Amino acid sequence: MTLKSHELAALIDHTVLKAETTARQIEQLCQEAIEHGFAAVCVNPIFVSRATGILRGKTSKIATVVGFPLGANSLRTKLYETEQAITDGATEIDMVIAIGEMLSGNEAYVRDEIQQIVKCAGQIPVKVILENAYLSQAQKIRVCEFSRDVRAAFVKTSTGFAVSSSIPIGATVEDVALMRKTVGAGLGVKASGGVRNLATALQMIEAGANRIGTSSGVAILKELKQPV
Repeated sequence: MTLKSHELAALIDHTVLKAETTARQIEQLCQEAIEHGFAAVCVNPIFVSRATGILRGKTSKIATVVGFPLGANSLRTKLYETEQAITDGATEIDMVIAIGEMLSGNEAYVRDEIQQIVKCAGQIPVKVILENAYLSQAQKIRVCEFSRDVRAAFVKTSTGFAVSSSIPIGATVEDVALMRKTVGAGLGVKASGGVRNLATALQMIEAGANRIGTSSGVAILKELKQPV
């Protein structure tokens, strides 16, 4: 696969979500998004207003997270988070499903949760984070089907914060391919978690991802520009 720098940048959510993130780092993140033309910045809710002020009038979108990183907030809390984020200027919402409910077999809860958040967001695109490290193949397919049926904008592999000693905690080529096969062409697929170099990013895109969540976007673009 051959992509030009601006084409690859347009697929990247330039991301900083660590607890120790500072306001200065958010400002740098936004300036890098402007410089390189990243699709979006992805920041924690407390920094949405700051990012909005910097990126007003620019092409990069402002994504934030809801129910992050555990997915264990009540639906009422997630809906409030969504409303507040949009009020603060968010133009994309990345929500974590109720993982525990899915593992408990309460699929109806998970589907309703996704549907209500999509409805709450209105015209703002919602990315549904599955957190694949914890789900079976069948469960991954079901959440993708729910997301497709209630018209979410994207399904997303992971938060990058999962803990597992036996299986990958971030994006895998196999998961991206499964998610793309399930949702078809109508939804986006975001690969997030562990995408730190050009080779991995291109593998995810080839498998069906049309958005990459990474804190290594600048390094990936530099790698692309290096002579072979």
